[in-house]
Amino acid sequence: MKIKLICVGKTVKKHLIESESEYLNRLSHYGSVEKIEIPEIKNAKNLSKDQIKQQEGQLILKQMNAGDQVILLDENGKTFNSIEFSEYLQKRFNAGGKALLFVVGGAYGFSDEVYNRSNGKISLSKMTFSHQMVRTFFLEQLYRAFTIMKGEPYHHQ
Repeated sequence: MKIKLICVGKTVKKHLIESESEYLNRLSHYGSVEKIEIPEIKNAKNLSKDQIKQQEGQLILKQMNAGDQVILLDENGKTFNSIEFSEYLQKRFNAGGKALLFVVGGAYGFSDEVYNRSNGKISLSKMTFSHQMVRTFFLEQLYRAFTIMKGEPYHHQ
């Protein structure tokens, strides 16, 4: 199953770009993992938070196809330890579908339409991280989950 990480905005910090590239490269060993960056809304300073979420939501929804499983990275989502996340991921693979999409929203979260289209929400932490840092954290956890599923020595427990 193809995995896509959909993100609002570009990663601009060099060290984070390098980290993302490192984990995307490592993940290529396990299958197709793609990061998709949706452009930030232009003239956002002239828009309300709801208008920004609405416009971002439309762009996010355009990346989705029928049959895709959509999981939002959301502060109110379910939290997992690394082993639980690998089990969650395996269950999603077993459920089938065209692709498994993980979505990192913009600064104000997701539109109602995106929430309604989703199949679940997960949270990486109760703490707040920058949207750019979340991408690296998530890709590392995705890599860790694959190594756990394959019984490889990356994760120590």
